[in-house]
Amino acid sequence: MHAAAIVAAAGSGSRLGADRPKALVPLAGRPLVAWAVEGLLAGGVAEVVVTVPAAERAAFAAALPGTIRLVDGGPTRTASVRAGLAALTGPGRTAPDVVLVHDAARPLTPPEAVARVLAALAAGAQAVVPVLPVVDTTVVVDDDGVVTAAVPRAPLRRVQTPQGFDRATLVAAYAALDDAAELTDDAAVVRSAGIPVGTVPGDERAAKITVPHDLALAGLQLADLQVAR
Repeated sequence: MHAAAIVAAAGSGSRLGADRPKALVPLAGRPLVAWAVEGLLAGGVAEVVVTVPAAERAAFAAALPGTIRLVDGGPTRTASVRAGLAALTGPGRTAPDVVLVHDAARPLTPPEAVARVLAALAAGAQAVVPVLPVVDTTVVVDDDGVVTAAVPRAPLRRVQTPQGFDRATLVAAYAALDDAAELTDDAAVVRSAGIPVGTVPGDERAAKITVPHDLALAGLQLADLQVAR
């Protein structure tokens, strides 16, 4: 099974307070995107395409191995994944059997989490996402912020990346999606096409970096790993 991955890395670092794209923000001296790509390759992905801001191509090229392909991303995540898919499946290329879509903002996703997604696809799943249980009490509030109901936690899950798909299934789902649609993740795209999405266990280390506190926690996590070794 030939597995390729698209890493969405065209987002800004505004909420992180950064002066550069979030994917280029350093963690322990290396850009977030470098950590993310390394985890994918170690987990069994053979080919990686990174969608980047067009103006920052040179910076991304300097941060990543020469074997990693860079593609100009779009104004939205959906547009960026479309661009990545086109690069993987264009004329003259051997299309992969499966495609993983990953966030550069989840730099410490361990290779074993990637391998679980690939194993589910190899077993026949058309679409699969890594998930974690919801452990906090979750409530519904009205426009005034008053709690109106409590949501049962048992059936709830937090969705992570990489999300994995049969390549033909993902391509067809994006082809059927309205060009103006902007969904929150790729699992939502295939679900909109009526494709069931399976799950595998996620990993707390795959936490998304959005604000400075997240980056600080990731740094502490890396420090703990180095001490453990």
